[in-house]
Amino acid sequence: MIIGLTGENCAGKGTLAEHLMKKGFDYLSLSDVIREELTAEGKEVTRENLIAKGNGLREEFGPGILAKKTLLKVKDSMNYVIDSIRNPLEVEELKKRKDFTLIYVTASPELRFERMKSRGREADPKTFDAFMRIEQLEAKNSEKTKQSITDTAKMADHRIENEGDLAALYDSVDRTLAQVSDQFKLERPSWDSYFMSIAQVVASRSNCMKRKVAAVIVKDKRIISTGYNGTPRGVKNCNEGGCPRCNGFSESGKNLEDCYCSHGEENAIVQASYHGISIKNAVVYTTFSPCLLCTKMILNAGISEVVYNAEYPLGDAPLKLLKEAGIIVRKVKV
Repeated sequence: MIIGLTGENCAGKGTLAEHLMKKGFDYLSLSDVIREELTAEGKEVTRENLIAKGNGLREEFGPGILAKKTLLKVKDSMNYVIDSIRNPLEVEELKKRKDFTLIYVTASPELRFERMKSRGREADPKTFDAFMRIEQLEAKNSEKTKQSITDTAKMADHRIENEGDLAALYDSVDRTLAQVSDQFKLERPSWDSYFMSIAQVVASRSNCMKRKVAAVIVKDKRIISTGYNGTPRGVKNCNEGGCPRCNGFSESGKNLEDCYCSHGEENAIVQASYHGISIKNAVVYTTFSPCLLCTKMILNAGISEVVYNAEYPLGDAPLKLLKEAGIIVRKVKV
C-alpha cells in the first residue's frame, strides 16, 4: 500500500505521516528529491528555494519527475507514505500504481498559521499576510510545471479535516485506512459507541424499579464521573421499597414530586462535585435524554455537549432548552 499526502502548509501532513510510520509505513517525500538537488548545488534549503527548484525540475524533466524519482525507491514488499505531493501530474504518475491512494489533509488558514508560529522555525513567515502570500503561490497555477495544491486536492481519494486534537486526527486516519484496505479494518468502536456502551453498563447498577438510566461525564476522552438513577445515599434502595412512587408503579410522567430517586445525570454531576472535580466544558453521555431538572443542572454545571441514546418520554422541552442555551445535542443509538 502507498498512501500519498497532499494539503496546505501546517495542515498536519507531517503528523499524519508520523502516525502511519508507527504503523510500519516507510516514509518518502517528493521534497527530498528537491532537497538533494539544492544540497548538491550548495544552496540553502528554504521554502522559497524548494518551490523554485521544484518548478525548475518539472520544467526541465516534466511535471511528474519528482514522483518518478520517488517511486524508484519503492519496494513492493513494503507499505509507504509519500508526503509533499503538490502537482496534479505528480498524482497522475503515482496513480499508475494500483496500490496508491491520495489523502488530502486540510485545516483553516488561521489554525494552520497558529501551528506554524508554535513550531518556531526561523525561516517561517512571521505575519498572517506573509503566510497567505506564500499560500497563494502554492495554491493555484495555470502552468503545469508549478505547484497547484488546489488542483491536486481535487484528485484526492479521501479528505481529512484536521481541526481538532491529535486523537481526532488519528481516528480519521485509522477510519480512512480501514476504507482503503482490509488489512487495516478497525475492530474497536468509535468514541461515541465506547462511552455510550459504558453508560449502558453503568445503568445496570441502577436500583430503580421503574427504569434503569445512567450517565457518564467525559473530558478530554477521559471519564471523570458516572451516575445511575436510584435513591439517595443512606436511603433504602428503590428495589427494596425505598421509593413509594416507583414501587407503586405510577404512570410515567405522573407524581414526579413524590419520587425519591435521583436521575443518572443528576448523580453524575453531584458525584463530580462531591469529589471536587470540575466538569466545565465536559461531555455527558446519557442513556436517555435528560429531564428538565437534569437539564438545568447540566446548563449550570457548564457542560458543553449532551449525547443521548434514547428519548426521555418528557424530553421535548429539555432538549429545546439545551439548544437555546447553545449546548451541542446529539443522539447516538447504541
